[in-house]
Amino acid sequence: MKTVAAFAPGNMSGVFKIIPHESPSQMHSLGLGFTVRDGVEVEVGLARDAGDSTISFNGQGIEFPTVGDVIAKLAPRPVAVRIESTLPLSSGFGLSGASALATAHALNGLFELGHGEEDLAMIAHVAEVENLTGLGDVCAQYHGGCLVKLTPGQPLAARPMPIAAGKPIFYRYFGPICTRAVLSDAEQAARINTAADAALEALGELSVKERVEMDECIRVCRRFAKDSGLLRDDRVRGLIADIEAAGGVASMIMLGNAVFSTSRFEGCKETVLATRKGELQ
Repeated sequence: MKTVAAFAPGNMSGVFKIIPHESPSQMHSLGLGFTVRDGVEVEVGLARDAGDSTISFNGQGIEFPTVGDVIAKLAPRPVAVRIESTLPLSSGFGLSGASALATAHALNGLFELGHGEEDLAMIAHVAEVENLTGLGDVCAQYHGGCLVKLTPGQPLAARPMPIAAGKPIFYRYFGPICTRAVLSDAEQAARINTAADAALEALGELSVKERVEMDECIRVCRRFAKDSGLLRDDRVRGLIADIEAAGGVASMIMLGNAVFSTSRFEGCKETVLATRKGELQ
């Protein structure tokens, strides 16, 4: 039975501002995020019977509405979607966006639909917005790299940060945060956007420099995490404090109870900053 596979990278966000819009194709986020070596491998094939399409994550059947919407948009027949990843769901690694984007690419290949990369990215982005699983990960995963998004009204517009390739990134995951709950809380959203305005100004200044160190970006992310009110988990706050006390910089991964840093620390896992599309293959 014919199958088609596709890969999309994980994305770690450090700053985000919610840009609301009545149209899901125009609602998105501004901020800073970066893709990493790890991500999702998606394989799609025709379903074994005439029943509904199925989705599995690391071998377990799963309800995944964001991916389900991509299937409904692109697949003319029921399909089986198998997603594999070493990264956890609902923890700030952008796996909903990555899964939606890779599924879109795989379905496009399986059924020879002829969609371009931008079309597939927008299909994945809209699925994320409609299901409140994310606002900006697909943009980063579409481009690849460490990116700052500064242009309202353009969901796939991003500016690359001048950061050297192959930078090790260390992270530790403690538990999930429900993106839907955060995005649907008007009071929390207002505080996030106020904190993001200051962060975006600083990121805009960094983005025009000839060369930027990742630690400079992380310091902006750290201030945003605190000022936005999202830095609540005692384990996350404690670990960031420990890393800073040892001379490093660290911040919270948005949106997850997880920490990232350029410094190795106890209990961490390692990935690599992937700064161009070609490095993500």
